[in-house]
Amino acid sequence: MSEPIIRAEHLVCGYDDKVILDDVSFEVKRGEVFVILGGSGCGKSTLLKNLIGLYRPLSGRIWLAGEELTALDGAARLALYRRFGVAYQSGALFGSLSVLENVMLPLTEHTTLDAAAVELIARLKLRLVGLEAFADYVPASLSGGMQKRVAIARAIALDPEIVFLDEPSAGLDPVTGAGLDALILQLSHSLGLTFVVVTHELASIMAIADTALMLDASVRGVIAVGPPAELANHSPDDRVQRFFQRKVAA
Repeated sequence: MSEPIIRAEHLVCGYDDKVILDDVSFEVKRGEVFVILGGSGCGKSTLLKNLIGLYRPLSGRIWLAGEELTALDGAARLALYRRFGVAYQSGALFGSLSVLENVMLPLTEHTTLDAAAVELIARLKLRLVGLEAFADYVPASLSGGMQKRVAIARAIALDPEIVFLDEPSAGLDPVTGAGLDALILQLSHSLGLTFVVVTHELASIMAIADTALMLDASVRGVIAVGPPAELANHSPDDRVQRFFQRKVAA
């Protein structure tokens, strides 16, 4: 069995004195695609923000790639940040930069490589997501699906061990969304990346997830974890069944 690359223990997450998630624990195996799902307001985004270090949990501990994120500060915390990549729901690309320059940015900021090497690596990352021919375009000239591919290319620029994706299929038509799902699986298999994906899209969940973690606002925590097909077909929890059946019916 693969070693866990992410471990969360007894997380309590929230803002000021408002608790959104209470006593959340789970593990993510190295090399798997791990999906966080659940209804609106269940804490998916809150959990993601804590996992990537945007917020500190109110209590509990998080390990990423063997390092305890919740115990690190300063240079050690920044060094850990460079070991994972993040692609946000909006893409968060810089509109004043070309596609190539967006992907080059992490390499320019966080390595000592010369300009030629930075450009070469960035072009290779764009080739991996099928967009090398669009290197000189500006993000606004690309479709939504293409912008999300650029965001993924930028997220893998530093050869991270873990990539976090926030609602990658949101706002995409089914065909484009399926293409993005295929890209995630391709990168996972070819590069050995671990993906943590926040999504509510059933088609994506069933297509890409090795393991799904379902959150529910009523308990402020986890109500199910396991392969998505097992959750959809065999979970005894009515909340899990309602989630999957409602999405299937839609």
